[in-house]
Amino acid sequence: MLEKIKFEKFTAFEKLEIPLSTGINIFIGANGTGKTHILKALYATSEIAKSKKSLAEKIKRVFLPSGEQMSRLVTKNNLSGYFEVTRQVADIANSLTIRLTLSTKEQEKTTGAHKQWLEHSLESVYIPVKDMMANAPGFRSLYNLRNIHFEEVYADIIDRVFLGALRAPTNTRQKKLLDILQQAMDGKIITNNEEFFLKNKQGELEFTLLAEGIRKLGQLWVLIQNGTLLNGSILCWDEPEANLNPKLMRIVVEILLELQRIGVQIFISTHDYVVLKEFDLQTKNTDKVLFHSLYRNRGEIEIASTENYLNISPYEVTK
Repeated sequence: MLEKIKFEKFTAFEKLEIPLSTGINIFIGANGTGKTHILKALYATSEIAKSKKSLAEKIKRVFLPSGEQMSRLVTKNNLSGYFEVTRQVADIANSLTIRLTLSTKEQEKTTGAHKQWLEHSLESVYIPVKDMMANAPGFRSLYNLRNIHFEEVYADIIDRVFLGALRAPTNTRQKKLLDILQQAMDGKIITNNEEFFLKNKQGELEFTLLAEGIRKLGQLWVLIQNGTLLNGSILCWDEPEANLNPKLMRIVVEILLELQRIGVQIFISTHDYVVLKEFDLQTKNTDKVLFHSLYRNRGEIEIASTENYLNISPYEVTK
């Protein structure tokens, strides 16, 4: 599990250190306070533990700075910046820390427990604001063959949803989550020639004709069904409330809390009061939920973290 992330002179952050819950981490804050940047940094660092890619290259593909100039990720008027992530691995006594340092001279350097980090695989997934399952046919081939201006999180999520189901039988808790989503969607998700459909008693309806809120539920169903979201995995989800009916938010929060209970570490960003209120209403005493409020103090981004919904401060969400 990821324990903390630290930034210095990186993108929007002058200096910031964030303790991370092993359960659910909810990032709140006004536009421009770096919520998505935090999720992308956490995801990229987690993803290389499985893909074995260069951290610098993954960050470049995930953030996609203009002209692929990594120096653009350094806070303005500074010569260098970095971020580092600390991770706990079950069979290692000490935590592992990996750091990526960038400079305005277009030099990148990965330091820390880089070798050990890559030796211990980690399943991770990033769900962007825009649904990609409706746009999946042909996208992977296009992305692999052509230089198109898409952040790699879009290609990665398509790779994840195209994974086949696990050979192992569905366990009880996994089946419970799938049943909740199937009831909410009134069907299950199938694929045919890289195209996704919602299948129910009325037939098969292609994703391009589905409401985007239903697509979000379908995306969760697929990721649970194919084993991407299992004990020990990482889920980063940018604004799950986008294009989602508030009534369905109750289902999404229920699923996220259940995933946390089976050992998935979750990071979400939100602007929405409904999301926070649903977590407040559904969270049990044994659940691990940490709210991180990002705000500007004299121009610099700072953070206040709390386990109690009522203690969130400063409070800047859409009500």
